[in-house]
Amino acid sequence: MTRPPPPPLPAPSTTATGGWLVLLTTLAIQAMVSMAVLAIPAVAPAVAQSLGVSATMTGVYIALVYVGAILASLMAGQCVARYGAIRVSQAGLLLCAAGLCLSVLPSVAAVAAGAVLIGMGYGPITPASSHLLAATTPPHRAALIFSIKQTGVPLGGVMAGAIVPTLVLNTGIALGLFEVALACVACALAAQPLRRGHDADRRPDAPLAMRSLTGPLRMVFGHPQLKRLASLSFVFSMVQLCLATYIVTHLHSSLGYSLVAAGFALSVAQAGGVAGRILWGWIADRFLGARRTLMLLAAMMALCTAATGLLPATAPLALVLVLLAAFGASATGWNGVYLAEVARLAPPGMAGTATGGSLSVTFFGVVLGPAAFGAVSGLFGSYSAGYLALAVPTALCCWGLFASARGGKDQPGSRA
Repeated sequence: MTRPPPPPLPAPSTTATGGWLVLLTTLAIQAMVSMAVLAIPAVAPAVAQSLGVSATMTGVYIALVYVGAILASLMAGQCVARYGAIRVSQAGLLLCAAGLCLSVLPSVAAVAAGAVLIGMGYGPITPASSHLLAATTPPHRAALIFSIKQTGVPLGGVMAGAIVPTLVLNTGIALGLFEVALACVACALAAQPLRRGHDADRRPDAPLAMRSLTGPLRMVFGHPQLKRLASLSFVFSMVQLCLATYIVTHLHSSLGYSLVAAGFALSVAQAGGVAGRILWGWIADRFLGARRTLMLLAAMMALCTAATGLLPATAPLALVLVLLAAFGASATGWNGVYLAEVARLAPPGMAGTATGGSLSVTFFGVVLGPAAFGAVSGLFGSYSAGYLALAVPTALCCWGLFASARGGKDQPGSRA
């Protein structure tokens, strides 16, 4: 006999601020936590040298970040119910700041612990924002609005690639990371005025039970469409994080780019993701529907991962930047379409819980992907091998989506 689901949360109040202010605030919070996650990968060669480890260990760092993110995302629905989405977002920013401060210590153990803290700050941000946006977004604009909010992820990557290498070169690793931590604290303080209106739906007596960690997963795996989406996101997240985690190291170590030039290339890839998220959300809402949009993105990812793996050191800079912009537009551009669909399929008032359960599967792909990429690259002595290997599962995703589209209807506006 299964336990009935908890009653849905009431919609957040929109009397204090408008929906656009909610969107802008959640966008800013998403950008800051994403910058915190990618701050160390953006200067991975310098950090690895200071710690006396190989830069291939960056994948292990990202895996630790997302171990923390998995646990936090599973608790996110309960925390939002009890404390409110804005408060949960503020707590996430402060955890990211604490993790960055811990990571300035010249110790592998400290950096590893900092990675887990950053992940615990990153994990609840998307479920919290989905709870807010699901209550304030018209259904016919859902993919676009969620995609705009999710541009915070590549925007944070742009900030990490453009700002952090320069900070580190000018002030050192410790001070550079500390400055990013201060920015996270400032963002948490800036969100405080929204709490009165948008955390009015919180239930202070809502339980926080470790045994309920499996509830979001049961919801996802008990729903065929949510399960299909979560499985797809497992592969897509591997590609996304391997692009963000290793492209600086690949360009610097394999192709001879300076650290600043490689960081700029990361920014171009992430800027492509910003534009891509908005574009794909609009296309999914107006023309292709979710499944065909995701199929197109899988094809682009497969081509771009293969092309990145085959890049010669003599490739013109302009060609490299165009490739990375397309890579970012696809590998970092799929999330808004995916999250809007998860929120639409969730039971009423349970968007945060469904998003948390789905993202735990997404994050598991992140845990495995960069670490496996580092292992493959170390085995073959080349980061090119890692990118070439990524082309295989993304091509299989594309084929699976194509076969599904042939067998079912997916007109614009449908959510298969």
